[in-house]
Amino acid sequence: MSLLRLAWRNVFRQRRRTTLLSLVVVYVTVAVLFLFGFLDGYGESLVEAYAEYVEAPVVVAREVWWQDPDPENGFRELPAVAHPLVQAATPRLSLYALLRSPYRVQGGVVLGVDPQGEKVLSRVPFRVGEGRWLQGPGEVVLGQRLAERLDVRVGERLVVETGKEALGLQVVGLVRAGVGNVDFGGVYLHLEDARRLSGREIVATHLALKVPRGKEEGVAKALNQALPEGLRAQGVWELMGPIRADYEASRLFYVPLLGLFMLLAAIAVVSTTYVSVRERLREFAVAESLGLSPFRLAAQVALEAALASGLGLLLGLLLGYALLWYTSTHDVFGPLMRLSVELLPESGLSEHLYTALRPVYALYAAMVVGLSALLALLFPGRLVLALEPTRYLKGE
Repeated sequence: MSLLRLAWRNVFRQRRRTTLLSLVVVYVTVAVLFLFGFLDGYGESLVEAYAEYVEAPVVVAREVWWQDPDPENGFRELPAVAHPLVQAATPRLSLYALLRSPYRVQGGVVLGVDPQGEKVLSRVPFRVGEGRWLQGPGEVVLGQRLAERLDVRVGERLVVETGKEALGLQVVGLVRAGVGNVDFGGVYLHLEDARRLSGREIVATHLALKVPRGKEEGVAKALNQALPEGLRAQGVWELMGPIRADYEASRLFYVPLLGLFMLLAAIAVVSTTYVSVRERLREFAVAESLGLSPFRLAAQVALEAALASGLGLLLGLLLGYALLWYTSTHDVFGPLMRLSVELLPESGLSEHLYTALRPVYALYAAMVVGLSALLALLFPGRLVLALEPTRYLKGE
């Protein structure tokens, strides 16, 4: 009889014990799949928010502007950017200003844009919930929640002051993007108005580039090798700032925690296997006296642990991927994310979060099977290797 058949027989012979072990592995497998899917989904939502709403996939600016984002460090003329993956480019002018409505005053960052160029690069123009998008100078579009704070409505006037210039602009649209930075702080005006407000001879503070998803960092790196001295490109991950550090810290915390979960599950399997081996030492002694080598018997013990955990792994994969599929197609975390946006409006969080669904998660979860087999070989297996058949055959 082969080792595999012997292992299967022993696994199914102890059904209650196998069921308990499998349930432990099921729980850990579902936890591993879900947490990896959640972390990757969270990262993807951040990238989408910053690339499509808050910033851009890639931004090119002067080195001094990255260090001090003052309009005086902007471009006197737009640089030429050449890369086969750059699909569109549009200038932007960012500056701090004071916003005055007839009822409220609030400071913020205003963004001068080319109305048509912004439609190619950003989703913001398509998220105007009330009114319309910019068409020309003399107009301003606000985030909906910012408009509520300023107590200003479509058709009313808003004064924008910078200390060098002040303009009275008509509110023509309110944006409802579902991204904190946009809804709570978005102020979009025509590039010509932003140039007037800056009070300086600049055309833009930075150049926003559209590139394919997932290619942002590679394009930024390639551009940095080709751009003139004094210019630097940053990909969307660099543009996230502190929120990127928060996300990476989350991964650094949860990934070792998942590793600990898998180790504890493997220990649970092995401890039960150890008890089983202790109860079956006479059986192993008989098998060894019939010609099976101690090493084959130890391998059988490891195989039993792998099979018991493997059954739990298969069921856990089914349940885990079913859960990931559901949370990747339904906005389960919407209420939680909306609360997060309310509490942290400037974090760049989106009101929607969907988990990622990737086959590689199964490989991560399968590590528990390998750990179970290895630990079973090292510990219960050693009992078999040190077995003295004559002692058990004599009934001692």
